[in-house]
Amino acid sequence: MMSNKWLSTTASALLVLTSHQVNAQQPSEIKKAKPNTPDISEQRQQHLRGAITPERAWWDVKHYQLSLAVDIGDRSFTGENVITYQVIDSAKELQVELQAPMKLEAAVQAGQSLAIRQEGYSYFISPNEPQQIGQEYQLTLTFSGQPHEAKNAPWDGGITWSEDEDGMPFIASSNQGIGASIWWPNKDHGYDEPDRGIDMLIEVPRPLFNVSNGRLINIEDQGDSRVFHWRVINPINNYGVNINIADYVNFAEQYQGENGVLDMDYYVLRANEEKARVHFGDAKRTIEALEHWFGPYPFYQDSYKLVEAPYLGMEHQSSVTYGNNYQQGYKGRDLSETGWGLKWDFLIVHETAHEWFANSITAKDVADLWIQESFTTYAEGLFVEYHYGKAAGAEYLRGQRQNIRNDKPMIGTYHQHQVGSYDIYPKGANMLHTLRQLLNDDSKWREILRGLNKVFYHQTVTTEQVENYIAEQSGLELNKFFDQYLRDSRIPVLEYRLMDGEFKARWRHVVAGFTMAIPAKFTGDVAADQQKFALTTDWQTFELPQGATGIQWEKNYYIAQLLIE
Repeated sequence: MMSNKWLSTTASALLVLTSHQVNAQQPSEIKKAKPNTPDISEQRQQHLRGAITPERAWWDVKHYQLSLAVDIGDRSFTGENVITYQVIDSAKELQVELQAPMKLEAAVQAGQSLAIRQEGYSYFISPNEPQQIGQEYQLTLTFSGQPHEAKNAPWDGGITWSEDEDGMPFIASSNQGIGASIWWPNKDHGYDEPDRGIDMLIEVPRPLFNVSNGRLINIEDQGDSRVFHWRVINPINNYGVNINIADYVNFAEQYQGENGVLDMDYYVLRANEEKARVHFGDAKRTIEALEHWFGPYPFYQDSYKLVEAPYLGMEHQSSVTYGNNYQQGYKGRDLSETGWGLKWDFLIVHETAHEWFANSITAKDVADLWIQESFTTYAEGLFVEYHYGKAAGAEYLRGQRQNIRNDKPMIGTYHQHQVGSYDIYPKGANMLHTLRQLLNDDSKWREILRGLNKVFYHQTVTTEQVENYIAEQSGLELNKFFDQYLRDSRIPVLEYRLMDGEFKARWRHVVAGFTMAIPAKFTGDVAADQQKFALTTDWQTFELPQGATGIQWEKNYYIAQLLIE
């Protein structure tokens, strides 16, 4: 519950609108899809949310200007979003999302209120003026309401309303999955990011401070409240846009990185400043390790921030939120149970790695979310390797295998806003670790990781693009490999049988046509070096070196083994 002293406090100033907008603020006519039936089927809503519909495809977002007044007393928002877009095809209705209980009150273009049609939480707006291909236009959306409260942030997201230990408000947004439209109206699909970023003008009551994405441009005094103007100049995914409101203190440092000086700012609760100054040392060494593997931090112009939040954490672009209670590991645990995961703060490393995979390289459809989570979980192992050695990094990644479920494919259902298995984290990381073994060239592997971040810099991508790039750069035939690990839930099983002077081996529980070469070394009184065996789904017979009594398959491949007696 909020303290009594804040229950009657509201943001006092109204949002400033231009004169033609003020004159045009007659409520737009909003028609429900079905008379007296505001709801639509879940399948229909998932399609509207997950598909690049004709009402989305004809316009390209260039910039958002989001103005928001936060009323802490009744936990409500009032605001407007000015969308600048370019017409790229014949105009139709224009589709945006805003989820209940938030309400879209009006849509205005060139001083005229536009008709709005509603299906579920998708809104279809009819422009009044001709939309010329190649031209840019602005659309102003006004909205208000009490946004959905997060039940278990960040997984069941929304707005978190809480207090710090001194009874001061501690408020934050987190909405990956559930969507940015849970609190502000936008084109809520991953394929289209605003090319010129976003300006955020967030009004909060004194003495609170708001931290959002990008750089702080200015703070405007409104008497009992203040407006914090934050600006992002790079493309940004919608779910990465955030607000964080608290009695923050700020400290900063600079990092001499691959692209020059990176400004690194830290916003923490007043009571935690002393320990944060020590604990957040993991941030700089995370940037150091990940620039080595992935290339330059992708948002030098927008800076890097680590912001304390009232939930575990999230990868908000250039505004990474942190709530791991200044512990090593994940809530004090090592997810790999190897010991390596307790030498660094999991939240800082994992969420910072998302600046490369999620924020710079973003899955065009959430069905391909493995691109973001697999590479980021893999980055944990790369961080360990950079600071503690190659063997340590490999051990950490192998330890993550205990968390794999193999319950369903890692790729979800396209055009339905549906992700695949939780395995996109540990299994995806071990898939990439296996792929590195197949390539067997660490310098080339690092080139591929850095190349991905160069070729797909600030882009939305598909699985096909990532697969093709890795295959082309590695020179490997990887179609069946990716089919097996991404599109099938089963783990490849290596069956083998030892016999006098020879052994047989094959792959089972794999997609048709699957082949993979795997190294092995022999046990016993034998001097033979490690050898590589190209196995298929058919039994193949190989000689055992003289004196060999057993065989040990390469442990860094993510497979299962079955010795048939």
